[in-house]
Amino acid sequence: MSNGLRRKLTSYGDQGFSLFLRKAFIKAMGYSDDALDRPIVGIANTYSDFNPCHGNVPQLIEATKRGVMLAGAMPMVFPTISIHESFASPTSMYLRNLMAMETEEMIRAQPMDAVVLIGGCDKTLPAQIMAAASSEIPAIFLPTGPMAVGHHKGERLGACTDCRRFWGRFRAGEIDEAEIAEVNNKLASSIGTCTVMGTASTMANLTEVMGLCLPRAGSAPAVESERVRLAEETGRVAARLAMDEAAPTVRDILTPQAIRNGLVALQAMGGSTNAVVHLAAITGRLGLRLDMAELDRLGRSIPLLVDLQPSGQHYMEQFHEAGGVPALLKAVRHEIDGNAPTVYGRTIGEIIDDVVDEPGQTIIRTVEKPLKPIGTIAVLHGNLAPRGAVIKQSAASKDLLQHIGRAVVFDSVEDMTLRIDSDDLDVHADNVLVLRNAGPKGAPGMPEAGYLPIPRKLARQGVKDMVRISDARMSGTAFGTIILHIAPEAADGGPLAIVRTGDRIRLDVEGRRIDLDIDQAEFDRRMLDVVNRPSPAPSRGYAKLYQERVLQADEGADFDFLQSEELDAR
Repeated sequence: MSNGLRRKLTSYGDQGFSLFLRKAFIKAMGYSDDALDRPIVGIANTYSDFNPCHGNVPQLIEATKRGVMLAGAMPMVFPTISIHESFASPTSMYLRNLMAMETEEMIRAQPMDAVVLIGGCDKTLPAQIMAAASSEIPAIFLPTGPMAVGHHKGERLGACTDCRRFWGRFRAGEIDEAEIAEVNNKLASSIGTCTVMGTASTMANLTEVMGLCLPRAGSAPAVESERVRLAEETGRVAARLAMDEAAPTVRDILTPQAIRNGLVALQAMGGSTNAVVHLAAITGRLGLRLDMAELDRLGRSIPLLVDLQPSGQHYMEQFHEAGGVPALLKAVRHEIDGNAPTVYGRTIGEIIDDVVDEPGQTIIRTVEKPLKPIGTIAVLHGNLAPRGAVIKQSAASKDLLQHIGRAVVFDSVEDMTLRIDSDDLDVHADNVLVLRNAGPKGAPGMPEAGYLPIPRKLARQGVKDMVRISDARMSGTAFGTIILHIAPEAADGGPLAIVRTGDRIRLDVEGRRIDLDIDQAEFDRRMLDVVNRPSPAPSRGYAKLYQERVLQADEGADFDFLQSEELDAR
C-alpha cells in the first residue's frame, strides 16, 4: 500500500499527475521534498472558542508535532468538529454521531499513515474512538486533561458536581444570588475537562485502561507540564505507528478482553453512566454487543474503590497524584486481563507491574477496604425496561435503593420545565418522578435531563434526593437515585409511555428490577394503546438523518448504518 503523500491520491484519472498536483499545492506552505517524502501523522485539531475543555489543544498540538518530527515523521494538522457539553444545542449527544462520521471521513479521505486524536469534553473522545474503530489506519489518543480545582469559603470546588450541588442550594433558598454568582466565578478555575469523575474523566480513564493512550494520559492535569510531555511522547509513538506496516489499528487493540477491562475499571472508579452508551456504540463499530450482563455481574463483585465526586469526595488531581489508572488497575488486577495489548506496544499487565505505590494515599482504595461495598453501576430490567436501564448506585441514596412510590409523570422535558417548580404540583418526597419522551428519538438527542431537579417546594423543605426515572441520560457529574437509559424509550413504543400519575412504581436495585406495579391485564391493555411518539421528523439535513436512523440507548444511540456489518447478535 502507498504511504505518506502518495496515500489516498485524489482521482484525476492519472495517478502521476495526482501526486504532482498534490505536491505542487502543499509546497505553497513551504514544505521541502525531504519533508514530503516522510510518513505522515495526522493530528486532529478540536480547538474551538466554544470549547474551554479544549483550551490547551494548541499547546498540545505543538508538542505532538515536536514528538512526530523528533521520531522522523511528518505531522499534518487538520480540523474536525469540536463539541462542548454546555455549548451544544439541543445536546452534545445529538452531535456525537456527526463528529464521529466527520472524523472518520477526514481520516479516510486525507493522506496519513497514523493519526493522533486529541479530545476531552464528554462526547469528543467517544466520537473519536468510534471513528477510529471504523478506520483502517493506526490511531493513538491524547485526552486534554482535567481542570484545576477552585476554592470557595474554605472548600474545594470542581465542575460540575459542585455546580449541581450549589445550584440545588440556590433553588432551595439556602444561598442568595450574590453567593451563587461568586461560586460561578470559581467552579471552573482553568481550562480542561471537569475535575470530578464525570463523563469526560471516565472516558479519558477508559481510553487509558483499554490501551488507546499512554499511561497516565487519562488523568494528568490539563495545565501541568506533564500533559505537554505526554503530548510529545504521543507524537513519537504515532510516528512509530506510521512507519510500521504491521502497526495495530484501534480494532486490533479493542479486543473483547480490553473492553472487559474497561468494564472492570468503570465499576471500580465510580464512572459515568454515559460510558455505558458510549461503550455500546464503540463495540457496535467492532461487530460486538456490549455485554450488559457482565457489566452488572462486575457491579456485584467489584466494589467502589476511587474516592472522587460524585460518588466520593475528591477530584481528578488527587486521583492522578495517587497513581491514576495504573494504580487503579493494580487494585483490581485479579479481574484484569494483563495480556490485553496497547497502542504503544506494551501489555496492560506490564504497565501494572511498573506501578510504584504512593505511600499514604487514600484516594484509590483496596478491594479489602473499599470506599463502598457496591460497584458503580447496576443494570436493571423489569416491565418498565424490557431492554434494560442503568442506575449509578454508588451515587444514590442507600435508603432509596429499595422503594415503592407514587408516580408523578412529565411527558417531556418542556412539560417538566413548566411544572417542576410550581407550588401547585401534587408531589411528595416519597413519590417517583418520571420523565419520558426524552430518549434518542423523543427529545431528540437523549439530553442529560435524567437528573430531574427536586421540585422547588420539596427542595425548600430540605429534600435532597428522590427516585427519578427516565429514558434520558444524566451527567456523569450528577448524583442521586436516578434510573436512566430505559429502553426502549417511550417515543419508540416503550412501556414508559403507559405510566400514569398516581401509578405505583417499584424499584429494587438489589433484585435489579424496575417495575410498574399494576396487574398484567391492565399493563397489556395499556400497551395496546401505545403509539410511537418521536419528535416530528425534520424535512432535511442532519436532523432528518438523526431522527430516522438513530438506535436505542442499549445499542449506543449510534446510527444503524454505522454499526459493523458483522455485528455479533449475542
